[in-house]
Amino acid sequence: MTTFHKRISAFFFALCMVSLVGCAATSTQEGTGGYVDDAVITTKVKAEIFNEPSLKSAEINVETFKGVVQLSGFVAQRDDAARASAVAAGVKGVKSVKNNILLK
Repeated sequence: MTTFHKRISAFFFALCMVSLVGCAATSTQEGTGGYVDDAVITTKVKAEIFNEPSLKSAEINVETFKGVVQLSGFVAQRDDAARASAVAAGVKGVKSVKNNILLK
């Protein structure tokens, strides 16, 4: 192998390594796989909240980061906020729930 080919090979190897590190998860940023998992959890939590008769008309936002679900928005009664938290906690993949729901 010539020196030129060795340099080209080393360059592409380094380029591949840099691109792999760019996809890695950190404490404040998710990797690609973690992002997809959280998107699935968010969708499932939203669906379960919507399917709950007492919460159907509530204005609840759902965000997920590394399996931790954060609920925010507004409900009419305190029991509705607790129910939303319980529903979210029951979804597979949810590690914990932060309930920031406010009363109207």
